[in-house]
Amino acid sequence: MRRSLSSRAISEAIGTAFLLAAIVGSGIMGERLCAGNVALLLLTNTLATSAVLLALIISFENISGAHFNPAITLATALQKRIEWREGMVYCLAQTAGAFLGAAMAHLMFGLSPFSPANNIHSGTGQLISEVIASFGLVLIVLTCRHSRPSAAPFAVPAYIAAAYWFTASTSFANPAVTLARATSNTFVGIRPLDTPGFIGAQLLGTLAATILVRWLFTARITENHEC
Repeated sequence: MRRSLSSRAISEAIGTAFLLAAIVGSGIMGERLCAGNVALLLLTNTLATSAVLLALIISFENISGAHFNPAITLATALQKRIEWREGMVYCLAQTAGAFLGAAMAHLMFGLSPFSPANNIHSGTGQLISEVIASFGLVLIVLTCRHSRPSAAPFAVPAYIAAAYWFTASTSFANPAVTLARATSNTFVGIRPLDTPGFIGAQLLGTLAATILVRWLFTARITENHEC
């Protein structure tokens, strides 16, 4: 049974809020406990993010699809699995949830709800990283939908955990996450000035992955018909 748009939007907002609470909160906790060991801090941030993402996808997948990411919603709309009007509502809910989650994390640790980040994320390498990170994430999500939907709750967190480490940007790969992290002057923050470039790179990676998946599965169908 298809849920109402309001229930799906609320699910997207709640899920994205808890995702950001985990990202920002684990970053703050790590800063306080890791004694300046950046590798250990990144590891704790990675584990918390991938673990909560696994739990959230399993919990909300059958309600809203568990996008928690405007890039995934855009790819879904391009595949005509969701109407554009619904997609816009999803994106607004995700963005609102992301800001709420960042504020929740700050308040839990006695910080101001919002504080502009100072962490510089600029340069060609960072932008290329976001294109690749977003391309890979959307590729994983869309191919799982086509071939193994039951694997998505595990494949997506696994990819995110790996991408934290193999990309120079630590794989934001999510416009809503990027905007909310600009309000967090902590380990996970991104300078507001750098967010437009990151979001542009994320959208580029999303479009490229969507086009590739469409071609891959159209080609497979064509070959099957020829056989």
